Amino acid sequence: MEPGGERELRRHLLELRHQAAEYYRSNEVPQRLEEALNATFYLRPADLYGHLANYFSKFSKPPVICKLIGRKVLDGVGRPTLEVEIFCTVKNHEKSICSIVVSSHSEILENASPEAIDADEKERNDSVNRALEWVNGSLNEMLRDLQPADQCKVDELLGEYFAKKVEEEKERKEIEREEQEAAISAPACVPALSAVTPSGKKKGVKLGKKCSVAEKPIPPAEPIEPVLCGSIAIGGLSLAVAKTGATINNTPLYLHLALMKHDQDLPKELTVPLPMVTLLSCGKSSSGKLKLMKEVMLIPPTELTVKQGTERLLEIQKQMMRLLDPVVKGTKGKYEILTGTLKSPDEMVDMYVDLINKYPSIIALVDPLRKEDGQQWSNICNAVGSRCYLIAEDAAKSISKLVEDQNINVPKCSGLVIKYTNQTKISDLTELTRLLDGQKHIAILGSPAGESSDDSLVDLAVGLGARFIKLGGLSRGERVTKYNRLLAIEEELAKNGTLRMSFFLTCFQLAMNKRTKIAGGMIETAPREGRGMKRL
Repeated sequence: MEPGGERELRRHLLELRHQAAEYYRSNEVPQRLEEALNATFYLRPADLYGHLANYFSKFSKPPVICKLIGRKVLDGVGRPTLEVEIFCTVKNHEKSICSIVVSSHSEILENASPEAIDADEKERNDSVNRALEWVNGSLNEMLRDLQPADQCKVDELLGEYFAKKVEEEKERKEIEREEQEAAISAPACVPALSAVTPSGKKKGVKLGKKCSVAEKPIPPAEPIEPVLCGSIAIGGLSLAVAKTGATINNTPLYLHLALMKHDQDLPKELTVPLPMVTLLSCGKSSSGKLKLMKEVMLIPPTELTVKQGTERLLEIQKQMMRLLDPVVKGTKGKYEILTGTLKSPDEMVDMYVDLINKYPSIIALVDPLRKEDGQQWSNICNAVGSRCYLIAEDAAKSISKLVEDQNINVPKCSGLVIKYTNQTKISDLTELTRLLDGQKHIAILGSPAGESSDDSLVDLAVGLGARFIKLGGLSRGERVTKYNRLLAIEEELAKNGTLRMSFFLTCFQLAMNKRTKIAGGMIETAPREGRGMKRL
């Protein structure tokens, strides 16, 4: 090589050395190396390189979201729902962090027609397909490079995205309405229909017996709140991001949520919610038929741990099944209570008051009336509110409406059953539970109709400080998975010395528990409007 070429090469290598030295110096590499080597020499760990890897990992960049994958899966009853998997860039590598399955929820009535059921199934399938488009498309781009630990930022973006989709849907419906009006106003050669029936008689009001007493008009049922097609993508992603943040921080999800709710100031102790265990289910698919009650649930006494209470409730459930088995077989699988009895909303209030007086072990009623009977909710709260919780489930507004209105007393009640569905975000839950705590109301986390094996609901209940958790009976894999998670959290908190017993019950409930050592009772009612307000 010519002398000039050698000088150029040396100059180039020297420049590279200067660049490398400046690069490492600007990133404090020599300083970090010196600290690591000095500390390692005195510690002399068995796994030298493992120790150095752990030391330098503290200085790595925080993981960021790099990819979302949405999949169509089946829930606990075989209906389609959404699974979301989140990938993050961790130490320069793409890594799958976690996945969640969204529990689906349906407002379809038990006595719905086959046509209504088919329409609901089509709507559910369309919603999952739309959610897949969002997750694998625009939402994937929107959340890329965000830190999963920044839940507030993620939820803010998801909320803005959802609001935009709502506006787009309104515009679409407005265009459809205008097109329909234009089509109706256009002249058409259609013969006029006669107002005469085939029998030749004009249509008119059907004759019937005259009412001797004018009945109080029944408030019409409120329309079901519309759900935007694809909205489960919002709730699914918000929960998936929270779980990802917890996984990256090597923190249980319930602790991650508790930190969020309390502004990163973790309480010294946490309370495990008491389980509401279904003893009798009186729905359409059950062998029995009770028109007044939808479910009869048991709540274990507060002096028991969740594990002890669950064992006792399981034994009660076994005994009850032995008692009911001959009854069901002897009556061809059907039994009715108060057959044909019709009661007005005011009479329902009187009946519940009598029920509580006769059975003081009942400590809660869920949906004792329709949400339209607001005055009767107030009446029953005034009558038995000091002795029994009155819980709104189907009678409550959606979570988004509750957060927006900041009013949880419509109807007047003691607490709410909260179900994480559709466009609900983690930040919505933290805000709602703060609102409930501030107004001395109880929060109950409940499973939606379409359950899945994902046990995140239990972590939500513990982390957000719910008083109760409503999971159904001690059967079926997707439910038992959640009960097992509840037991595991209780054991973990007890081992860490951070388990607080449930001291929230009022004096009347503590006195009741002293009298009733088996379990406190709870009734979920199923009032429905029908002919003559047939609700029993």
